[in-house]
Amino acid sequence: MELRDTGNLVLLANDSSIIWQSFSHPTDTLLSNQNFTEGMRLVSNPGSNNLSYFLEIKSGDMILYAGFQTPQPYWSMGKEPRKTINKDGGEVSLASINANSWRFYDQNGVFLWQFIFSDNNDGANDTWIAVLGNDGFISFSSLPNEGSTVDSPTKIPSDQCSTPGACDPYYVCYSGNKCQCLSVLSSDTCGPGFVSPCNSSGSSIQLVDTEVGLNYFALGFSPPSSKTDLDGCKNSCIANCSCLALFFQNSSGNCFLFDRIGSLQNNDSGGGFVSYIKVLSTENGAGNTGGGVRYYRRKTKLPESPKETSEEDNFLGNLSGMPIRFSYRDLLTATNNFSVKLGQGGFGSVYQGSLLNGTRVAVKKLEGIGQGKKEFRAEVSIIGSIHHQHLVRLKGFCAEGSHRLLAYEYLANGSLDKWIFKKNEEDFMLDWDTRFNIALGTAKGLAYLHEDCDAKIVHCDIKPENVLLDDNFHAKVSDFGLAKLMTREQSHVFTTLRGTRGYLAPEWITSYAISEKSDVYSYGMVLLEIIGGRKNYDPAETSEKSHFPSYAFKMMEEGKLRDILDSKLNIDEADERVSIAIKVALWCIQDDMHLRPPMTKVVQMLEGLCAVPPPPASSQMASRLYANFYKSTSEEGTSSGPSDCNSDAYLSAVRLSGPR
Repeated sequence: MELRDTGNLVLLANDSSIIWQSFSHPTDTLLSNQNFTEGMRLVSNPGSNNLSYFLEIKSGDMILYAGFQTPQPYWSMGKEPRKTINKDGGEVSLASINANSWRFYDQNGVFLWQFIFSDNNDGANDTWIAVLGNDGFISFSSLPNEGSTVDSPTKIPSDQCSTPGACDPYYVCYSGNKCQCLSVLSSDTCGPGFVSPCNSSGSSIQLVDTEVGLNYFALGFSPPSSKTDLDGCKNSCIANCSCLALFFQNSSGNCFLFDRIGSLQNNDSGGGFVSYIKVLSTENGAGNTGGGVRYYRRKTKLPESPKETSEEDNFLGNLSGMPIRFSYRDLLTATNNFSVKLGQGGFGSVYQGSLLNGTRVAVKKLEGIGQGKKEFRAEVSIIGSIHHQHLVRLKGFCAEGSHRLLAYEYLANGSLDKWIFKKNEEDFMLDWDTRFNIALGTAKGLAYLHEDCDAKIVHCDIKPENVLLDDNFHAKVSDFGLAKLMTREQSHVFTTLRGTRGYLAPEWITSYAISEKSDVYSYGMVLLEIIGGRKNYDPAETSEKSHFPSYAFKMMEEGKLRDILDSKLNIDEADERVSIAIKVALWCIQDDMHLRPPMTKVVQMLEGLCAVPPPPASSQMASRLYANFYKSTSEEGTSSGPSDCNSDAYLSAVRLSGPR
């Protein structure tokens, strides 16, 4: 077995001849100089609608098609206006990426066409790849010898609305990739009202004129089902129970029948097509025809604005790399009717569940709308696109009617607070090694959110309840419902955030901006609690010890680090990680946000990659302020619940323009 510089993995015989090579068995990617020939095909990963896309060379052309039961083509190189023709005639039998272009040859090796996907001549010597994505588009990227990957802006197809998954079925794609349900359908469900017209339990089916100028991605690439008149086309669809929609072109008499419907396209000119779809019969139908199918035309009406539900569905459907979309019944079954409750969060309860394949999940059932819906959108868009060993993985979601649910990976050991805030002496206690690794893993998860995502992500609610532990007590940061995306240059204040009192940085109640440094402060508080095995404010302690951060600063100044550490822990006195962790925690909870280290620096300090100088003493004014703040929080009994930072007290103290 040999991996060659071209990226081709080959299996060689004793005489060095090739027995097998990966270039002959592509998946979803083609590399430079990899021959793509008739009989091969690229297959995309399934998208959120479980639809895959295929690329093949067929009948002398290269074709993209959707993998419905009856495949529906939506692009071909032969009809691609951006290609250049080197020789007219001939049939394509081989395609190969060469420098910054895709070249097409006939069976005799004659150069027929060329598709240039990058005008960057500097990258002519780079290795280029073509990838068929789960959104149905082919994208191109270069892999230079030095530096990072460069993506070409060129995609196939060029029109955002010309793929089967641009919008959900029965939605019309408009310029700007906006989606709106067909006006003849209810925008609440935007569907025909049946699963299959071949099994509609005796219900009558109507054939409805869509009354709008529509185009369909497959019309320019599929042969017509027949040549007839409009009535003949309708009768053909009626006679074929699998037919869901028809398109008829008056000028040619071409009749197109489709047994699956993908995204529709807006076409004000109509393209000479009229279109009908099958729907479940209602009392509004007029006139009955054979087979229990009725025709009727609805009054033309002005297009309505998309309803909030359809806007949200489109938002979710257009996200790349989306997790699995579950139905409400799927998750109802998975959780055994939500019978095992794991916990209660700020916006809903979490239940234990098991999918049909045996995968255990934690299902978060969002309760109510408003801020809960914002959390839903934030979590699905952010967590669904992020994968890191110290961040909780979102497996799927449900957006059905008023139901909003999130299905996370299940972490058997629950949240950190259950392990460090022990109520009984006989309870199992985490040792120092485990605690330190939890602290380090949490820091790495936050550092990834702050520095390694495409856009900076501020969590805004770091607390022990949002640090989950797997079977091996590896930490994973959870609950991104409060997270906000920021550009790397942005540092202005968010006005709709909610955090948990007891972990909020001073800038939350002063006139300073909220930023990733606010997460650093919250992390420092959590790290102190991990070290001390107690909450940051405990009214049961003496007045000196009740506010743990103030006590920790005092003990640091007096050189009594052992008094900060959980008294029940057995540690090696020579273990430098104890003093490192304490000093890092006290650096993180500095009142002045500019003194707090970034999370990447926190990771380096905890790993011993750089020295940790003694932290400066905390402001006594801030300590008194926060001691009173924590005390009032504790008396209210909401120390672990979310604090609404939309209140007048918060907003009056926060300047939208950032720091003074």
